[in-house]
Amino acid sequence: MSKAFTRESDTDGDDDELPVAPVPTGKNYITRGGYERLRTELFALIDEERPKIVDIVHWAASNGDRSENGDYLYGKKRLREIDRRIRFLTRRLEIAEVVDPSLHHGGDQVFFGATVSYADDAGQETTVTIRGVDEADSAQGQISWISPVARALLKARVGDVVRLVVPGGVQELEVLAVQYPAPGSGA
Repeated sequence: MSKAFTRESDTDGDDDELPVAPVPTGKNYITRGGYERLRTELFALIDEERPKIVDIVHWAASNGDRSENGDYLYGKKRLREIDRRIRFLTRRLEIAEVVDPSLHHGGDQVFFGATVSYADDAGQETTVTIRGVDEADSAQGQISWISPVARALLKARVGDVVRLVVPGGVQELEVLAVQYPAPGSGA
């Protein structure tokens, strides 16, 4: 067998690698607001955007030669994109498990939906909100519940120090504060 098809280990027998927890599967935790945003997007695609594109493709197809018809070619491509997104959203909503983070309001333990402030080894403070995979937005300080930071923080309490495995080794994070939305806030 050619050497090109053999597998070589990058570690060469080093056993000092830290184990990484597997990514949870099967659950799609999401907040009520995140669920409603996905549902709104799905219905907008089905009820508004897709029918418009179908009309454009129908009109373009009636013009004759389809091989050089830009409206037809673009429309068919856009229809495939819309259909792909509809299938994706449908599957994600089918397995969604809506969680109300306000149930933990006033608690000091980290669960899904918590806004957590923590300090790293260097003393730098960071605040993140733990959200669902389909709704997390890093630009707004939101992280997915399956991200390494969230997995390290989950179930910790204020004052706890947790270990986060990073490419450069292990980093310790101290939980400084935990907040949840107030009941009835719709978050």
